[in-house]
Amino acid sequence: MALSPSLINTGSVTTFDLHGRTAVVTGGGTHIGRAIAATLARAGASVHIVGRRRGPIDAATQDLTSEGLSCWGHTGDVSDEDTVERLLDKILDGKPLDVLVANAGGRGGYALAPDIGMAQWWETFRLNVGTAAVSAQAAARRMREGGRIVLLGSIHGILGADSRTYGHHYRPSGSDYHAAKGAVVNLTRSLACALGAQGITVNCISPGQIPPANADPETVELFRQASPLGVVGRPQDVAGVALLLASPAGRFITGQNIVVDGGWSAW
Repeated sequence: MALSPSLINTGSVTTFDLHGRTAVVTGGGTHIGRAIAATLARAGASVHIVGRRRGPIDAATQDLTSEGLSCWGHTGDVSDEDTVERLLDKILDGKPLDVLVANAGGRGGYALAPDIGMAQWWETFRLNVGTAAVSAQAAARRMREGGRIVLLGSIHGILGADSRTYGHHYRPSGSDYHAAKGAVVNLTRSLACALGAQGITVNCISPGQIPPANADPETVELFRQASPLGVVGRPQDVAGVALLLASPAGRFITGQNIVVDGGWSAW
């Protein structure tokens, strides 16, 4: 159900109201991306979910439309410039884009240093930096003043990995992933400076450990203990920050990396 305007009015400013705005969420079929798509749609946005796999995209779209929300699903590789150009032209049909959330990412493999081959390095960068750069630039060319771009980094983009916080059955991220997410963080700063004169904000959200539903209990408990709050992160915790950055409430925030990790990095 969409948020009632009475719940989002603050004086004369509808702070978190996205009615009349068009948003694209890449990697929006599962986990954090799905939560972000749902939150933006419930705030009134017309949301277009883009992903590589048809099944998750269809499932997410069906769930949101069943709530009476405006949501459409599209498949495509958002690291490919031609694909992104065609998708955005189809989605927008000549109208401006208001919000892009570049959530798509992934791992190029599971090898760890010092045994990471260059094929894995380049694939991890394609999946994370490539998707962010291609999507953000294509989106910016279709935005008017007030457009919002949100990139998804990771706590791994600012910290190394502590093996003590992983269970025996959990595959930690490799140095390639850490380096790629670090690049996304600084890409955010550069794009914010380049696009600020056009009135476009660019920010990054760096989630901490947000375990999926099928994560093993040992790892989930270790993640909980690693937070000063003593709680485990949820996709909705990240989605709330995305709404802030996409909404009128975020008009004076740009070039920032907002860490959502329950205090993990504060120890």
